[in-house]
Amino acid sequence: MNTEHTIEDSIDKAATTVGSVWPIHSFVTANPLSGFEDIPFSEAVTQAADLLGGRGYPSPETFQAALDDGQIDREILASELAERGYEGDPETLLERMDTSVETEPPNTDTEQVDHVLTKWLSAFLDEGQAQWPMPNREDGFYSAFRSVAAYDGQIPDDGVVGDLPESPLEAIETLLEPYPESQWVPIFEEQFAALPGWSGFLKQRVADDGAWQSTHPITLEGYLAVRLALLEAFDVGVAPSTGPDSAEVEPADELAEAFLSAWEASYRTEVVDSVAAESEALADSDPSGRPDAQLVFCIDTRSEIIRRHIEETGDYETHGYAGFFGIPMEYQGYDSEVSVDACPPILDSQHHITEIPADGDTQATHDRWSRLREATSEVIETLKTNPATAFGFVESAGSGYGLALAARTLVPGRVYDLLETADDAAPDNHEFCDQIVHHQHTYAGDLPVGLTHEEKVEYAETAFELMGWEEFSRLVVFTGHASETTNNPYDSSLDCGACAGNPGGPNARVLATICNDAEVKTALRERGFDIPDDTVFLAGEHNTTTDEVELFADGVPESHADDLEQLRADLATARENAAAERAESMGADSSMSVSEVERRAADWAETRPEWGLAGNAGFVIGPRELTSDLDLDGRAFLHSYDWSTDPDGDALEAILTGPMVVTQWINTQYYFSTVDNSVYGGGSKVTHNPVGNVGVYQGNGGDLMTGLPLQSVMADDDEPYHQPLRLSTVVHAPVERVTGVLAAHEELTGLLDNDWLSLTVVDPTQNHRAFHYEEDLEWTPVSEQPEAHPEMPNAPAVADD
Repeated sequence: MNTEHTIEDSIDKAATTVGSVWPIHSFVTANPLSGFEDIPFSEAVTQAADLLGGRGYPSPETFQAALDDGQIDREILASELAERGYEGDPETLLERMDTSVETEPPNTDTEQVDHVLTKWLSAFLDEGQAQWPMPNREDGFYSAFRSVAAYDGQIPDDGVVGDLPESPLEAIETLLEPYPESQWVPIFEEQFAALPGWSGFLKQRVADDGAWQSTHPITLEGYLAVRLALLEAFDVGVAPSTGPDSAEVEPADELAEAFLSAWEASYRTEVVDSVAAESEALADSDPSGRPDAQLVFCIDTRSEIIRRHIEETGDYETHGYAGFFGIPMEYQGYDSEVSVDACPPILDSQHHITEIPADGDTQATHDRWSRLREATSEVIETLKTNPATAFGFVESAGSGYGLALAARTLVPGRVYDLLETADDAAPDNHEFCDQIVHHQHTYAGDLPVGLTHEEKVEYAETAFELMGWEEFSRLVVFTGHASETTNNPYDSSLDCGACAGNPGGPNARVLATICNDAEVKTALRERGFDIPDDTVFLAGEHNTTTDEVELFADGVPESHADDLEQLRADLATARENAAAERAESMGADSSMSVSEVERRAADWAETRPEWGLAGNAGFVIGPRELTSDLDLDGRAFLHSYDWSTDPDGDALEAILTGPMVVTQWINTQYYFSTVDNSVYGGGSKVTHNPVGNVGVYQGNGGDLMTGLPLQSVMADDDEPYHQPLRLSTVVHAPVERVTGVLAAHEELTGLLDNDWLSLTVVDPTQNHRAFHYEEDLEWTPVSEQPEAHPEMPNAPAVADD
């Protein structure tokens, strides 16, 4: 038997129990219990509670508040409770619900191990923040630790740490000698779970194999070898707990599951009923004329608000599409020294896109400002962090810093105006830079620079097919999105999740450039897309903090100047109305909407610059007409889709296997960050301590926080703002077509069968009736089963009532 191979397999299996954690500068929302998605949700949260110590359901107080507020329909709740054998009034049952998690008293020796280990992890994994880097990082974490361990006075002198073998697998094999092979996976699971933030970060870093990993490599076996050696040095046993392989669901959790399911069904019923009614009205409506402009936004829930207000200002048509606009690319801006992935984490980048200056004069102005800012920042950073100069710098510059901090505290709106004026003086990259989109026959690392003609046509065709487009207006705007905050380690969590926590403007520019290509237009027309000669594509970026929509319109011809001017005026009006809605949701005066959101963007002490995707609960896949007359309160992801233009279901398959999976990740992270913020979330921003440009601690050291900050999901310490519901997906399509997609993808049916999200279909071919997915590809009609539609000879599999 190859012992080292067995150890590697055991490590890989154990690592699935911790969710992946991305660096905070490119924050990616993900399910913290992703390793448990192959079992039912109720079992997953129970096992995770045993392993990680986190609560898996909302508290009784949260359920009671939802019940009092009418968010939970009492009839639906009674049905869910009866199904599980519970009787009695909900209030009495909630009193019986005990959601407390029993925890053992902390092991001081284990705390010492964690302290030493995280100290060296933060030093080794630093991504450019530390002024004095850890030595020998290029040799890898295990070797670097071996070289410094002898000098660490906190580690006991006796034990294996002082005499670690060269190979981490050899060290693990030695340290595991007292334990049978059957215990290896449980041992590794518990060691990964001891510091799930750092373990999840290592797991993702190894999988990503990016620049930092290539330069300073770390492996899961190297991490475990060091941890096991430290545990042995501090005389801490590693024998795993003797609990059952599959923990039984507690009665309190069963009650919580009933309340949660009823809450979700109450929300879902309202959305499904509204979509079904609009579906019937849509079938009877006459085709609308050519709109003045079409704007494509990310499916992000924040887009629902601005889209609604834009449509109210004029004859505009908005659409939803994943915010990376279908371009799986790596992007490097003109000023940037590094490239970033600008596509969802479920995809690998396929193209390298960068910028080149096209306007020499504007470039020169930009460079002068950039050099000045960079030089000033470097000098200040050096003075602040160098022990020889720090005190003198504070002594001489303290008054200036005091005034700056006072201004950001007392008049942040004025600071915002000042910074905007300065930004106007220094041109943005898009004003003088062209993107290298055309294929260059060169490579940046492993990726080709630019796109071939065939690839450009394919990406444009895919976008229009997935959205079901058949008509094009004079202006078509692909609108990415980004946030704007100050002094916020979690700023990337507010950027585009589909772009891996980066702004979506660059991706929008690429697709606009592609669609404006004359050869691409010709090819698209040959494939059935009737693009008029007067259609111009352009890009924009929606600032989700201030609701300003900036248009990148340098290439728009003079013939469209009036259209552009009117669009900009209407976007300004839409911004005022959307900002008022956002301001009100944050408890601010809506009459001061624009100034209030600008203040939040500039205030260095603002813990909640915006709500982000808090409140997300639904995902509607269908034509915009189904939701354009609905106020979905910024709680629904909206993806454009027209079943009538997708006879083979290819577009639907792409949406369900891509965007729906990503939205489920987002939804579950918001869910768990709300139900147990201390374990699955990020804790309070007030006590955040950024470390190594990779994450944050709570206080002075320890584990990396893995989820969203308290202020992103909670109205206050005890009152959630985010309603912790699992995602309810509603699809407008023939149920038979949806069944076909699910049957071909076990990973989707697994998520549905295990209750990680729900799926309801509004079938336009069956009198607009709704069918709810149960399990094993069976559906339950939401209302009485209608007769089969003539175009659908095979009725869907219907579960027994």
